[in-house]
Amino acid sequence: MADPSSYRPKPGQIPDSPGVYRFRDEHRRVIYVGKAKSLRQRLANYFQDLAGMHPRTRTMVTTAASVEWTVVSTEVEALQLEYSWIKEYDPRFNVKYRDDKSYPYLAVTMNEEFPRVQVMRGHKKKGVRYFGPYGHAWAIRDTVDLLLRVFPVRTCSAGVFKNAARTGRPCLLGYIGKCSAPCVGRVEPEEHRELAEEFCDFMAGRTGTYLRRLEKQMTEAAEEMEYERAARLRDDIEALKKAMEKSAVVLADATDADLIAVAEDELEAAVQIFHVRGGRVRGQRGWVTDKVEDVTTSALVEHALQQLYGEETGDAVPKEVLVPALPEPVEPVQEWLTGRRGANVSLRIPQRGDKKALMETVQRNAQQSLALHKTKRASDLTTRSRALEEIADALDLDSAPLRIECYDISHLQGDDVVASMVVFEDGLQRKSEYRRFQIKGFAGQDDVRSMHEVITRRFRRYLAEKERTGEWLEDGAEETLADPGTPTPTPTPTPSETGTETGTDPDAGSLNGFKDEDGRPKKFAYPPQLVVVDGGRPQVAAAKRALDELGIDDIAVCGLAKRLEEVWLPEDDDPVVLPRTSEGLYLLQRVRDEAHRFAITYQRTRRAKRFRAGPLDDVPGLGETRKQALIKHFGSVKKLRSATIEQIQEVPGIGRKTAEIIAVALAQAAPAAPAVNTATGEIMDDREDEAPETTADASGEPVPAGAPDDRRGQER
Repeated sequence: MADPSSYRPKPGQIPDSPGVYRFRDEHRRVIYVGKAKSLRQRLANYFQDLAGMHPRTRTMVTTAASVEWTVVSTEVEALQLEYSWIKEYDPRFNVKYRDDKSYPYLAVTMNEEFPRVQVMRGHKKKGVRYFGPYGHAWAIRDTVDLLLRVFPVRTCSAGVFKNAARTGRPCLLGYIGKCSAPCVGRVEPEEHRELAEEFCDFMAGRTGTYLRRLEKQMTEAAEEMEYERAARLRDDIEALKKAMEKSAVVLADATDADLIAVAEDELEAAVQIFHVRGGRVRGQRGWVTDKVEDVTTSALVEHALQQLYGEETGDAVPKEVLVPALPEPVEPVQEWLTGRRGANVSLRIPQRGDKKALMETVQRNAQQSLALHKTKRASDLTTRSRALEEIADALDLDSAPLRIECYDISHLQGDDVVASMVVFEDGLQRKSEYRRFQIKGFAGQDDVRSMHEVITRRFRRYLAEKERTGEWLEDGAEETLADPGTPTPTPTPTPSETGTETGTDPDAGSLNGFKDEDGRPKKFAYPPQLVVVDGGRPQVAAAKRALDELGIDDIAVCGLAKRLEEVWLPEDDDPVVLPRTSEGLYLLQRVRDEAHRFAITYQRTRRAKRFRAGPLDDVPGLGETRKQALIKHFGSVKKLRSATIEQIQEVPGIGRKTAEIIAVALAQAAPAAPAVNTATGEIMDDREDEAPETTADASGEPVPAGAPDDRRGQER
């Protein structure tokens, strides 16, 4: 690892002008290429205090051993040179988009004497017209098969063409009228080229001319009583319309545009592009990249534009490019695109109308592409094994952590404080093992104290299960169940600890955990090899302290801080920084994000339940069905409160004992406040029902009294 000060240029050496710079490692390999409006100002950012740098930038400058630069005249030249060097050197720290597939194009070889229509992949060739890309090759073949009725262009290979010319017999397509058979001289080269140009015009979106011409010819043939010819022209028109239906109109005015959307997280980004020609979506493609450098959405868009149009010229660059964020600065990129096209190119963010609606569709495709990529990556056995090995190496564990538990705390301004526990086994989610906790030891907001309580409760339950099943045979085992110097009663699990009250993840279905000898699911009987907490050094210290107090010293603890994705260990003053391309970091991030999702879902559920709570919810043994029956019979809680025990007994399913309990509970409960419009002070009504106390907001919409305002509150 090199010290950046060892290769820092001397003051005054770096010019204050536009240019492109390269960082090289000790083996002279280029590891990063960048451009700058001012080389002096940009490079100075790489030679600051390492502690203040982003982890990805810090890794790059400590890997590098030298830096060099090239001065150019304008920012546009810098953009072009940066693209060329990235293509040439393939630097490891630059954003590199990789196609999730090799997209097929419909190609017309206009550089040949007899142009040929075919499916092409890979690099584009000079003199060939391309349309697409398409999602599947069969989609191209279906379209071509329809269009050959009207534009019978050659589709055969060079070998088949030469063999037909030698024998004087065309192929099957020539006999059935789907090829003009230039191989046997049925048409002259000029006529065949004209057919190919018409085919290209139709694929480029100029469809109205040919439809009108065919309709006119069909009408003339019918008037001349050439019904067979008219029927053939009718079928040709239907074939063209069917081909057009395969790509519906999405934008009016025959718009030519490319729409680019980006979906990203801390580690990866997915880019989706829709190619619209003549107002129709003619192609779609997508890329995924690892964010190995500290990059913004604007920079991701700029890199996508470079890769998309770096080797394109002319009409391949559309008149309009719609993006989610503009590059900074935008003028050089727009000028560069204009130079590639040879005419003005509009680069902008859609604000309203059909283009904005279509951009939202492209954005959804990008999000789905990123989710699919993550799913494929997580399901790969080799990748999961490598991730667990990287975690073991980074945290100095004796073996790969086959069971990982992650904990997160969630609350809204200190109310409804809850915690989640999610489990990953062999790198995969084990939703039947998820658990949810209510923080009961104190009131208010204290994430560190909450983490200590949750870890203590979870592992106290584990020790109790271990003792109950007889697995714990060590001397002095009972003393480790509680803090030293305190009595050690056998812990009685609370509903929130066992999952009985709070259950497991709703996405997981029924509980399918392992069973003990009594046939009951084991709740906390399995210890993890690694405990991950969502947070930094304070949360990690709290979790470690809880384990130490219980006498548990064979479970590793770490924390993952979201801001910089740093891994904190209990004994270390500095965090462990895993490479951004590390599968281990990717797995830890998935575990942490799942714990956060599970915790915040539970917190929102409890908050909603509290807002909907009424006096009948406090009556023991009264279920939802009988509560609804009571409200339906009496009409409101107010009328139920004034009813006698005999009247309550009239409700089906309510006995005298239950009626007495209901009457006592309602008598002790405070009456609900009337609904009030806070904007006018008007009392909206004085009735009571099963709903909670309500007020109204400025718009007159009733809201629960005392409910936190989500527009002001901050949910964690």
